[in-house]
Amino acid sequence: MTNQLQSFDKDVHLSSRLIIQNASVLTLDEKNNYYVNATVIIENGRFKQILPHGNDFKSTKNDQVIDATGKLLMPSFVDLHFHTAVAKGWNDHLPLWEYLDECWYPSIRALDKEAAYWAAMASYMEAIKNGTGTVNDMYRQLDGLADAADEIGIRAVLSNDVALEEHNLDTLEDNVASFRNHNGRANGRIQVWFGIEWLPLADLELLKRTRQLANELGTGIHIHLNESTSEVDSTMKQFKKRPTEVAYEAGILGPDCVAAHCVHLSDAEIDLLASTGTHVSHNPGSNAKLGNGIARLPEMIKAGINVGLGHDAAECSNFIDMFTVMKFASLIHRAVRQTTEVGKPDDILRMATVNGQKALGHGHELGAIVEGFKADCILIELKNTEFTPLIENDITHLTSHLVFAASGSCVDTNIIDGRIVMQNRKMLTVNEEKVVNEANKAFARIKDKMKVVARDKNKN
Repeated sequence: MTNQLQSFDKDVHLSSRLIIQNASVLTLDEKNNYYVNATVIIENGRFKQILPHGNDFKSTKNDQVIDATGKLLMPSFVDLHFHTAVAKGWNDHLPLWEYLDECWYPSIRALDKEAAYWAAMASYMEAIKNGTGTVNDMYRQLDGLADAADEIGIRAVLSNDVALEEHNLDTLEDNVASFRNHNGRANGRIQVWFGIEWLPLADLELLKRTRQLANELGTGIHIHLNESTSEVDSTMKQFKKRPTEVAYEAGILGPDCVAAHCVHLSDAEIDLLASTGTHVSHNPGSNAKLGNGIARLPEMIKAGINVGLGHDAAECSNFIDMFTVMKFASLIHRAVRQTTEVGKPDDILRMATVNGQKALGHGHELGAIVEGFKADCILIELKNTEFTPLIENDITHLTSHLVFAASGSCVDTNIIDGRIVMQNRKMLTVNEEKVVNEANKAFARIKDKMKVVARDKNKN
């Protein structure tokens, strides 16, 4: 598992400046500044200078220069609820509970480090090529995931898929080991949180122990909550309370917790999320495809909850494209509420960038193009039909296109931690063909293991 492109220098930003010239720049800073024909200087992995009228800036021979004429520079996306995908498109016609039992759990129980590594490589590559810079990835075999994230160059918050031991997933001990082995790796680009699969596979003791360990290690918690009506019913039967109420009782909720889905929330549960400062990952594409329903997004926002966006898993959405997630996040709510007063492009863009970084504890240095912030950003090609017509200096026209018209194929360049990881839609950190081939082989091996396990189970 070694880097296939030796020309990629992980420390390039330490020895040279990266100069982006002639760019339109959507900063998504607090004032929502938007510049046309600006120059942005990146040094030591951070935004050193933003020159709104930078056409006269003179670079030196040691600088790495990108001419961004006809392109938009904006913060890269945060996929706030992410599962590495090993089996995208496989038996994905089933509703959530049946899909979990027949496909998802068998596939991730059959994982080994090698398969997880190549599955993560393929998943992270698809994310990068569609404009994502940060993933909040709950999965298994974190040694393989951390190796992949380190090599490909993505920013990753990783968490194990923790459940009670009887369910043959990950344990809290597995998660502690992952934290000790990988938290802070790649100059801090990789972090490790605790992950809780969901309440039907947990008990109160496990949840309380998770909070205790997270506090001791100073890290966060990533959990599924209120995803489906069947989950709510199962939790009510098991705990005599609704899922978010159980999480609150166990101490799980808080400003260091990301709760994924939160589709079926009561008013009281919304209040609990808001009062504890818990962040929510809204995953509208996955929720729609699995038939789980539509989250109460306007109510969550009104309550003051910080909401980001996620694709969930490619097994249950079939894409790792935050442009598609943004469309769903606006259009679904406009349709069901029968109003255009929800899902406004500016709000949706911030969910996919600023809000996601805030949820992961990065809001003080990521999520916007601001001098001193870490340089995670993308260049988007504006000279194409998705952005035609475009009034150059009209930010409202631009953001409308970004949310309603654009797709991941518009992303030309992805810069993470000040390093160019993709340029001209070509990965600079990995051999794309090798990643695809090895990911296909990995799934073939996993599928064979799943067949053996299923056959043995039927015998018994």
